[in-house]
Amino acid sequence: MNYNSVIIVRRMFWLKDIEIAQQAEMLNINEIAAKVDLEPTDIEQYGDFKAKIKLPINKKTKTKEKLILVTAINPTPVGEGKSTVTVGLGDGLSLLDKKVMIALREPSLGPVMGMKGGATGGGYSQVVPMEDINLHFTGDMHALTTANNTLAALIDNHIYQGNSLDIDQRRIIWKRVLDINDRALRHVVIGLGGISQGIPREDGFDITVASELMAVLCLAKDIADLKRRIGNIVIGYTTKRKPVTVDQLGVTGAIALLLKDAIKPNLVQTLAHTPAIIHGGPFANIAHGCNSVLATQTALKLADYTITEAGFGADLGAEKFLDIKTPVLGKTPDTIVIVATVRALKMHGGVKKDELEQENIEALKNGYVNLSKHISNMKRYNIPVLVAINQFTSDTEAELKCLQELCAKDATKAIVANVWAKGGSGALDLAKEVVSSCEESNEFTPLYSEADDIKTKVEKIVTNIYGGTKVEYGPKARRQLKQFAELGWDRLPVCMAKTQYSLSDDAKKLGAPTDFAIHVREFVPKLGAQFIVALTGNVLTMPGLPKIPAANGMELSDEGQISGLY
Repeated sequence: MNYNSVIIVRRMFWLKDIEIAQQAEMLNINEIAAKVDLEPTDIEQYGDFKAKIKLPINKKTKTKEKLILVTAINPTPVGEGKSTVTVGLGDGLSLLDKKVMIALREPSLGPVMGMKGGATGGGYSQVVPMEDINLHFTGDMHALTTANNTLAALIDNHIYQGNSLDIDQRRIIWKRVLDINDRALRHVVIGLGGISQGIPREDGFDITVASELMAVLCLAKDIADLKRRIGNIVIGYTTKRKPVTVDQLGVTGAIALLLKDAIKPNLVQTLAHTPAIIHGGPFANIAHGCNSVLATQTALKLADYTITEAGFGADLGAEKFLDIKTPVLGKTPDTIVIVATVRALKMHGGVKKDELEQENIEALKNGYVNLSKHISNMKRYNIPVLVAINQFTSDTEAELKCLQELCAKDATKAIVANVWAKGGSGALDLAKEVVSSCEESNEFTPLYSEADDIKTKVEKIVTNIYGGTKVEYGPKARRQLKQFAELGWDRLPVCMAKTQYSLSDDAKKLGAPTDFAIHVREFVPKLGAQFIVALTGNVLTMPGLPKIPAANGMELSDEGQISGLY
């Protein structure tokens, strides 16, 4: 029975995502590697269905090197399906006999065990093995957590052993991390229990995917660049307020060697056996939201079409992809695909979650302002833009037609994609439009100049991308603007940490709010990643778990079968 026949049979029973994934007939990873001209000696197998791609990557064949960036509207509780569309589009291009690779981020256990769920797509547009990818995978997250906390231990040991660098323990900015949502660890006191237990001080935990080491891993172009970036990380300040780096601490090599395997991209497959690289996983609301430069570069070298995604809405992930990742990657997207759903836009238009099944053209029109803002934002980069309407069973023909007409008024093609139920065959129309769009002219224009200072960059993001009117800086942020200018850090790119649910920094303001201010309370220097993080509103770098976490519905049978993972 072929893949499409299996889809038809299984769809009759509307299986859950995990059930679909568990029934998949996967190919040995060597067969997947061969699709993009990788030999068995080019990979390191992690069982039959996962592998690390060895570095460096030598280009095997001449490729067209077309890059497609998939982004979305501001997320809602009903879901938009950006990863699902990314996978479906890749499978659709494969059905058109295109040489394609998908490049995604690795899931974090925080949302997997919390509220959002996994990050492997859904329905018949998934990457597999789904359970492995969403849980421990190849150990990259554990390696990052260990490397980060090793550095934290070495900092505290240096202070305990005499503190020759004169580190001010009140001004250590390097936090410990954990790859799970744990609000109890946001602010802690360490070193209690007497003189032999270390030096007491205040500390805190971030989630691993928001750590600077995650950003460093995802932006490094090779091991030499990885070590350079690690060495440049600022871990705190001296009592004279001079920055202290990892290089000064003398442990760059130790931290780098803990990441020697994590830096290698991970190779897996979709349900339709399209090669997929899943590597790196920074959140887009509190980090830069893009998979690794090495993963994307590898896919570009091995395939004609590389499909990658940027986290959350285009105001966060796509902006950071274009203004932070693209200059390092050295390749701009040939097409941007914005994913939207009728359901989510109706919610942006004021409809309550339990009323979304009902046709509501007026609410759809009201909520369309959110998608329209993202379309205009992406077009200002002078890259071709398409809209993918991720179809749900409750969508009516009138609603789908209305949404396409609204997009047409914004001079943008909107293509209905039924990828959850049909896999790649449900994305054929989208795939054809993407192929055509990739041939259009592309005159990439960054949002801001490298020469702009931090304040100018923040204000350009706020006014141009978010639609705000002004930026208000808290006392600490104002002091830091002056300090960073004195230190020569004021020309670095800016990574905005902001709620993903709204274009503003207020999660309750849906649609496309206007006449609002963004409130920057603090800046965090990330000299290894080579950007400055701006913390806005009340965004947290260590999320919490919901009242009923997804973990409550997970089970492991006596036979080792996983259920409840999604």
